[in-house]
Amino acid sequence: MGKRFRLSYEQRITLLSLGAGLPGVVAAMWLLIVGGYSAKTIWTLGLLVGGAWLVLALMLRERIVRPLQTISNMLAALREGDFSLRGRRAGVEDALGLAMLETNLLGETLKSQRLGALEATALLRTVMAEIDVAIFAFDEEGALRLVNRAGERLLDQPRERMLGKAASAVGLGDLVVAEAGRVHDRAFPGRSGRWEIHRTTFRQDGRPHTLLVLADVSRTLREEELQAWQRLVRVLSHEINNSLAPIKSLADSLRKTVDRAATDRSATDDLRKGLSIIVGRSDALSRFMASYVKLARLPAPRRAELNLGELVRRVAALEVRLTVRVTQGPDVVLPGDADQLEQLLINLIRNAADAALDTAGGVEVTWRIAHRAVTVDVLDEGPGLAATANLFVPFFTTKAEGSGIGLVLSRQIAEAHGGVLTLENRSDTRGCVARLVIPLGSSAGAGAA
Repeated sequence: MGKRFRLSYEQRITLLSLGAGLPGVVAAMWLLIVGGYSAKTIWTLGLLVGGAWLVLALMLRERIVRPLQTISNMLAALREGDFSLRGRRAGVEDALGLAMLETNLLGETLKSQRLGALEATALLRTVMAEIDVAIFAFDEEGALRLVNRAGERLLDQPRERMLGKAASAVGLGDLVVAEAGRVHDRAFPGRSGRWEIHRTTFRQDGRPHTLLVLADVSRTLREEELQAWQRLVRVLSHEINNSLAPIKSLADSLRKTVDRAATDRSATDDLRKGLSIIVGRSDALSRFMASYVKLARLPAPRRAELNLGELVRRVAALEVRLTVRVTQGPDVVLPGDADQLEQLLINLIRNAADAALDTAGGVEVTWRIAHRAVTVDVLDEGPGLAATANLFVPFFTTKAEGSGIGLVLSRQIAEAHGGVLTLENRSDTRGCVARLVIPLGSSAGAGAA
């Protein structure tokens, strides 16, 4: 079967233009022939009519085809990124003018968008070049496609030498697959320190890429560590001096007492009393240091599935000074360290009972589930919180026999389980509510009680 013949658009327009004038030309020639005119007249007028017919047909073709060619050239220029071409006689008076107008407006829009994209790209490149964070981008095959100035300094190589190489070839192979958000101690050719890894994915030209960001957190961690040491020294200095001052004074007094013990029998009683005070202060100082060790050595939680309702009821039964009311919530099984969570609840219920006993009030424990998390509320009817700013400050306490680490330790346990612990005054009545929120893991189950 042969190839089917098809006329082009220009050819069809030409034939239609000629066909439009053909009936008039044929009628004119027929009138000339039957009108009895001379041969010279017939040929002269025939040439004039035929020439006019051909010229007008070609002009009509040109007026139709040329604007379309102009619009085509403008669209091709837009596709190539040239936004300088504009069509003439654009307006809303006719269809062709409207087409030209819309094409011109399209060019203006694309020009504005292109300019905005170029400015945004220039800004992004400037930020990436000046930011003190190493940024690397790898394609789906693991080849390096982008690196900023900080990355060049970190690896001590120019980008021209690194681009196209695999991550392992530039010394980043293990970091591309390392756990994101972790801090790693690492020495690079251009710099060593402690680096926090951030990794994400993006698509360019339809292909997936991996973005690796290395942030040096050495200075920040050193500053935080220095502040922590300063706080620790202040607390230790305060507590040790509080114990050493009376011990020193008593030791000096006891030395003098020993000198007169041979002649004064009452000196023996003073000696015993002074030694008792020294022993008491020493024991208090030992308990203080033991509390600090306990706070600093909280182990990571050993997670296992546990029934929250059974845990709450068991801990509530341990408080013998008053009856802790347990309001049954939904059945909840969550992953957690039973010993640590039990200690946390013991601290909260004990604090609530201490507050309630001052006002002859009660204590209630309840729990609920919302937003894939379980919320445990320990409510008391005590006097409420007078000052909330120092609640979680280590060794701050308002109790005569308190150690000041219960709430701090409880918050550490909550945060180790991915949760949060807050204390605030109740809005419905007097007293305080301690609220523990722990997210439910994928294996946790919950149902209505």
